[in-house]
Amino acid sequence: AVADVLHEIAEKIHKRSLVVIFSDMFEDINETDRIFSAMQHLRHNLHEVLLFHVTDRRTEEEFAFDDRPYEFIDLESGERVKIQPGQVKKHYQEAVKKFYHELRLKCGQYKIDFIEADVAKGYDQILTAYLAKRNKMR
Repeated sequence: AVADVLHEIAEKIHKRSLVVIFSDMFEDINETDRIFSAMQHLRHNLHEVLLFHVTDRRTEEEFAFDDRPYEFIDLESGERVKIQPGQVKKHYQEAVKKFYHELRLKCGQYKIDFIEADVAKGYDQILTAYLAKRNKMR
């Protein structure tokens, strides 16, 4: 429950703080307004917010699976879906692209640093690149 947790953090932290979020933000791709409302709540309370958008680009964005039957399991809900990737790839990629675009746009509107964090790159490369960029901005 990302949105609920972020609202709770916004209420419990009383002084200006740096809030760092590591998440794929995929709690419910159809109810992004709740997540954005929670992030806006953090900014409204004058917290600096960094969102490290954690993904596995190869599988989550490119949907790079062989075209054979798979059973996908939602690790959070346990829900199982049996599909052939080629049958849903285009629709899936369009939905993910729209979600990522909206996420980046909202982060920009709310002055939230949005950092792409592809797990294939490793945390040291991601953090080093972000810290170098941040250092140049100061």
